[in-house]
Amino acid sequence: MNKTELIEKIAAGAGLSKADSKKALEATIVAVKDALAAGDKVALIGFGTFSVGARAAREGINPATKQKITIPAKKQVKFKAGSDFADALK
Repeated sequence: MNKTELIEKIAAGAGLSKADSKKALEATIVAVKDALAAGDKVALIGFGTFSVGARAAREGINPATKQKITIPAKKQVKFKAGSDFADALK
């Protein structure tokens, strides 16, 4: 499912227009990004929790030259599915 299809499902499920559904989805995405950028967690009961994790610097190998390189530390988004969501996939 892509973003357009998701907007159509939201519109059908909530009885909203596609334009309103698109605005709601985009506002939700911005709110989640802003919360994660501020270091907060976003917990959606029944769906899951978004959080930010730290990834340590490590050594890697450049596949083209076979030389060792240092891969810098970075932050990454983590998602842990809620139990209701995980149970729906069984």
